[in-house]
Amino acid sequence: MSDTLVAWDDVLAAYDPALGLEVHVELNTASKMFCGCATEFGAEPNTQVCPTCLGLPGAMPVVNATAVESAIRIGLALNCDIAEWCRFARKNYFYPDMPKNFQTSQYDEPICFDGYLDVAVPTEDGGTETVRVEIERAHMEEDTGKSLHVGGATGRIHGADHSLVDYNRAGIPLIEIVTRPVTGTGARAPHVAKAYVAALREILLGLGVSDVRMEQGSLRCDVNLSLAPKDQGGLGTRTETKNVNSLRSVERAVRYEMQRHAAVLGDGGSILQETRHWHEDTGVTTSGREKSDAEDYRYFPEPDLVPVAPSREWVEQLRAALPEPPAVRRARLQGAWGFSELEMRDTANAGALGVVEETVAAGASPQAARKWWLGELARAANDSGKDIAALGVAPADVARVQALVDEGTLNDKLARQVIDGLVAGEGTPDEVVAARGLAVVSDEGALSAAVDAAIGANPDVADKIRAGKHAAAGALIGAVMKEMRGQADAARVRELVLEKLT
Repeated sequence: MSDTLVAWDDVLAAYDPALGLEVHVELNTASKMFCGCATEFGAEPNTQVCPTCLGLPGAMPVVNATAVESAIRIGLALNCDIAEWCRFARKNYFYPDMPKNFQTSQYDEPICFDGYLDVAVPTEDGGTETVRVEIERAHMEEDTGKSLHVGGATGRIHGADHSLVDYNRAGIPLIEIVTRPVTGTGARAPHVAKAYVAALREILLGLGVSDVRMEQGSLRCDVNLSLAPKDQGGLGTRTETKNVNSLRSVERAVRYEMQRHAAVLGDGGSILQETRHWHEDTGVTTSGREKSDAEDYRYFPEPDLVPVAPSREWVEQLRAALPEPPAVRRARLQGAWGFSELEMRDTANAGALGVVEETVAAGASPQAARKWWLGELARAANDSGKDIAALGVAPADVARVQALVDEGTLNDKLARQVIDGLVAGEGTPDEVVAARGLAVVSDEGALSAAVDAAIGANPDVADKIRAGKHAAAGALIGAVMKEMRGQADAARVRELVLEKLT
């Protein structure tokens, strides 16, 4: 049963929202944070485990150097200071899927701190405005295992017959990026939250440190929200909505919690500091557990790991090797491609900048590359639940499809069928054309015969064309295209029709 909600305009009239976003990034290292176990997603349960990540007595952890490097690169990209000396801590709490009964994390000495990220937030007039989101810290930690509750209707423990635990994920390297409270955004709060996670995702993807696939859990967002009475300052009691797994859901969760908080406060109640679960299907949150404070976790320094002390020389080497910032890259590509602000925003939002850039580099025009990736290929990605770049279609093959169109071997209709073949893994564009028999028919004799047949079958249309109504030629062109299964050159068919009837 959903909570009572206050109308959106009434929320904004009475309260000021404050956001806090905690994003967990699963690094794409080949091995886990403190052992040599593999990190491949989707492996058989409990096949990527060892005494260390299972927390067995006597097993000793060793820090993954690549994970430390990735953490520093993330911090630099987020304008953070990098600690000269930091260490790990034990965060003590019990979950069935946490084999050690503590999580190796960082507490008061994170590797990255005091950063910021400027994000572009859409405005009502179709433009954008920049909002600075301050980063409190980005620290290293390990992931827990994964519980599977079997037999219930919701996939949660309530109502389940039994539970299973997969420890493959236990020990996977994580970076947790924590913002400071984001205030003063009012009605824009949901959009700011979505824009921040989208911008962060784009940076992480550009760094190559994670595949940031929210649907697989390699990027997970916890949304903290509180309301305070209008213009009174300070922060209200917060709730934390856990593991929101899409950009759209981040926006929806913020809006829902603002309306729910306002209803509770408006009825004279108080907000319980708790974790809450987001339900994608119904668009509501439900209560999880009362939120613990830092002291409840009984943090203490991890005795089995030495401190991490990155040299300043190494940090500066990593800074010098950072890729072009996404905002700079977008501006450069927009100028080079001649895209409008809306075209560029849509391309970026679709996650297609990289593949469009590679397709252009392979010889396609920017508009043609954008057309295919944001058209047929975006639909295929949406149907399969994949990111557009994860379809398995090579940008060079998309460029080849457009080249076949440009040289007259394909028309757009046939090219769409070739794209379908590429998505289905049927080979290169030329192989798909050959296997499916998709090339445009350019035989003048065959085209002329088809046109003659269409004229003979549609004498009334032919008479209109003879009378000067050339627009009527479309009916004959359609008849020829149908007869030739879309493989005729429509422009040449039109020329033949007019030659024969005028």
